[in-house]
Parts: sequence; structure tokens; C-alpha cells
Amino acid sequence: MNERNLAGLAATVLQPGFVGTTPPDWVRRWLADGLGAVVLFARNVVDPHQVAALTATLRAERPDVLVAIDEEAGDVTRIESGRGSSRPGNLALGAVDDPTLTEDVARDLGVELADLGVTLNYAPDADVNINPANPVIGVRSFGADPHLVARHTAAWVRGLQSAGVAACAKHFPGHGDTRVDSHHDLPRIAASRARLDAGELVPFRAAVAAGVQAVMTGHLLVPALDPDLPATLSPRILGDLLREELGFSGVVVTDAVEMRAVADRYGFAGTAVRALAAGADAICVGGERADEATARYLRDAIVAAVLAGELPEERLAEAAKRVGQLAEWSTAARAGRPDAAPRPADGSPVGLAAARRAVRVSGDAVGRLPLTAAAHVVEFAAPHNIAIGAETPWGLGAPLADLLPGTTTVRLAEADLPADPTAGAAGRPLVLVVRDLHRHPWMRAAVDRALATRPDAVVVELGLPELITGGLHLATHGATRAATRAAAELLTAGR
Repeated sequence: MNERNLAGLAATVLQPGFVGTTPPDWVRRWLADGLGAVVLFARNVVDPHQVAALTATLRAERPDVLVAIDEEAGDVTRIESGRGSSRPGNLALGAVDDPTLTEDVARDLGVELADLGVTLNYAPDADVNINPANPVIGVRSFGADPHLVARHTAAWVRGLQSAGVAACAKHFPGHGDTRVDSHHDLPRIAASRARLDAGELVPFRAAVAAGVQAVMTGHLLVPALDPDLPATLSPRILGDLLREELGFSGVVVTDAVEMRAVADRYGFAGTAVRALAAGADAICVGGERADEATARYLRDAIVAAVLAGELPEERLAEAAKRVGQLAEWSTAARAGRPDAAPRPADGSPVGLAAARRAVRVSGDAVGRLPLTAAAHVVEFAAPHNIAIGAETPWGLGAPLADLLPGTTTVRLAEADLPADPTAGAAGRPLVLVVRDLHRHPWMRAAVDRALATRPDAVVVELGLPELITGGLHLATHGATRAATRAAAELLTAGR
């Protein structure tokens, strides 16, 4: 095969991002020359009309282009990054534990994505959050029980794909038992093969059985499966385990190849080439490197690897074929889906109803709820989680102020904690808002000081409710707009 044809195959397996709210000229040229997919991030989203116009422009160049997005519909949101998600995330759905509800929420999201022209969603997160100290998964997981995670992963896949959008279960073979974020370093999963079979792999088996169209690899070293190579680069994990043992026949997508877990060890292009050789079919890139030079560098590196005998031409052709088959599935699914009903401007009513069901109350609410006077809200801000995105707003103060006018809010980080976190709350109801309180000693100490002064304060946990403290505690199981609205309603109206 000549270099031009190889370049076309290499472009087919790339899933690059780009900067801007309209497709740049280079993306349009590449689509005409064979680029198989693009991935959208929050930086590409303004409003539904703009996104629909963007994807229509992409399809004018290539009708079957895969348009991917990382939309978990929870704390990790791209289509609602400016306001926060109007749906609850996985942990909230797991807390309710109603697979029909999970399927309904995922279908609702799928209809919205399909209306926008999105055809591949890097979700659901199928990780079992075994380690509560996990810095990057947490509320993105349905929970710590593998069978609960499995039934909701399958429901999420069914719901999303029923709307004509391909689901992508991640991060294979499971990112839930780690203290390391693979954006920064290579996590090591020390579980035995027996533990993996009974834990991390259970949801992925369920996803495959549910017909998931894609699986995303995790940049994870799992010695029980491969003592030498991360999952993204491991033929044992992608071939022997995922393809042969689990029977997955769809598209294997890498997590972003610029992530330091792999790029620091194998190089940016080296990771892409090794992943394809190991059995991956599509290379995700562009969260951090999103220009034509990046796409060209990867394409040329893949072609050079084939010419040098490092990447078999047949393996590249197989990967491109699978991408094409997913594009065919997507085109057929889009053509067969029903017309969508008009959507409320404020987001998803299905999502808000689900978020209300996920709020859990611990302690004695008698005499404390409902709040009837303007409150003082103290929000303790944990360090930024790169997976969620710094642009996504969070907090209870705004929705509570909508229901209790005059409510005030102060947000405190570790660096600017006052000696008295309750300052400004004299004579007013006090609400302490935390995210993953159990993971941040400084936050726990500040909350303890506040409760010592104001034992009547209400504690609201927007993250993983691993540590219950205070006389009255609310857990929303996520910091989405829907979750905080549900908490504000409960605080002001009781149950």
C-alpha cells in the first residue's frame, strides 16, 4: 500500500479535538481527506443551536464522520459546562439503584446529544470505585459494588444507544482502585486476577452483553493481567482479555494519548503507535493538544511505523475498518430514531426528578428543616479535578438563594481559610458545603471548627459521602446543577 493510502487509514483512526466554536479549516480539509472522527470539548460548546450548526458543518464535509464527546451527564459535562449538568451523575443513580431510572436518564441524554449531531459519547464510566481515596473517579462511578455498577452500566448503555448515540464504557480494565490520577502519572492496580474477575471486570462484561459499541482503555498498569505494559498498550489486555475472553467486537478507543501516564514513558506518538499495535482502533487526542500540527504528527508517525514494520499494515486496516463499521451503525441509528420533542430551556426534567430521589438525609431534621430565613452558606473548595473541568460551576449557594432570597455565600479554599469559618453567620441558619470531605484533612478540620461553634449547622456533601458529620447531613452524590437544586428544595421545603 502506498503512503497516501496509509495516510488515509491513519487519519481514519484519529479522534482529534480542535479549538473554536466552528470547525477550523484544517479539520474540514482533513475530513475531506479521510479523517474518521473529531471529539468536542467544553471549549467547542456555546449553546445547542451553535453545536448543531457545528456538527452540520462537519457532516457537510463527511456525512458519516463520528462526532464524539465526553458527556457523563454528571459532574463531568461538556454540553452544560457553562451551567452544570441538569442531570445527576452515576453515583446519584447508583444511590437510587433503579436501573429503569438510569436507562431513562441516559436515553434523555442520548436524545439531546443526537439532536446536537453527536454520535459517540465517551460514557458511561464503568469503573467500580473500590478505593474511596480515588482522586479522579469518585462520583463518576455508580458505586463500590461491582454488581450494582454492572446493572447500571448496562442500563446506561441501553438507554443512550436507544437514542442513536454510541456508548463507550470506560476505563478498561477498571480505574476504581487507585490513588493516582492517570492525567498525571501511571496508576498501578495491585489486585489479583481473581479479584479483578469478581470486581473491576464485572461491569465491562455487562456492557459487552448490553451491546456497547465502544470501550475506552485506561492508562493503567495491572500486573495480574500484564506486568510490563499499561492496558492501553497491552496485547494481553486488549486482545486476549477484551476481545477473546469478554467477546467484545466493537471499537476500542484509547484514553487521551497526551496524558502523562503514558506520554511521559512512551512518548506522544509512541503511545499512539503502540496502542494500535496492541489492538486499539481509535486514538483519542486533543484535550490538551488540539491543532493541525498534532494531528499531522500522529498521522505521520503511524504511517512511518507501518513502513518500518513496527505496526502491521493489516492491524491498521483492521482498526480503520472497525471505525468505519461504527460510523455505519451510527448513520443507521440516526436515521431510525424518532423525532425529538421540544426540550425545556432549563434542562432535563427527567434529570431533576432523578436527582431529587438521590438526596439522602442523616440525622434529625425535626426543628431544623425547612429553613425559613435567609441562610449563610460556606462552600469549601477542594483542589480542581482535571476530569471535571475548571469551567463547570458548582455550589449550593445560588440555588438556595433562589428559594431563600437574601442567602449569602462565601467560598473558601485551603489557602484562605479564616480562623472562624462561621464568620458572617450570626443569627442565621448556617449551611456547610463540602466535596469529598473524607479526602481533605484541612476541610475536615475547618468543618469540625465550624460545628464546634455552630452545632446547629447543616452539612451538605456534594461528593462521595464517605464521612458523615454533624447533627444534620445531606448527601447529593454529586455537584451537578440538578443535585444542588434538589438539595436546596429539600432544605427549604422538607419532606
